[in-house]
Amino acid sequence: MGLSWSHILIVLVLFVLLFGRGKISELMGDVASGIKSFKKGMAEDEEAPAEKPKVIEHEGAKPGLKTAARVKAPRKQKSV
Repeated sequence: MGLSWSHILIVLVLFVLLFGRGKISELMGDVASGIKSFKKGMAEDEEAPAEKPKVIEHEGAKPGLKTAARVKAPRKQKSV
């Protein structure tokens, strides 16, 4: 059994009664202002000049040093 038009109409009427016309129009205004600010932000991003990516200098591991991942905990010896 699916939703018929009468079911949808009843849900909409209950929604309007619970939240009122003022709340719904206020909510739609907030959604519209959010969309406008999103579009404005996207337009500003396109206008900004592209910066060169930062290069991080990396030194290779020295052969005599152990890194934290390679250090092993000392083993406990069994006492007899």
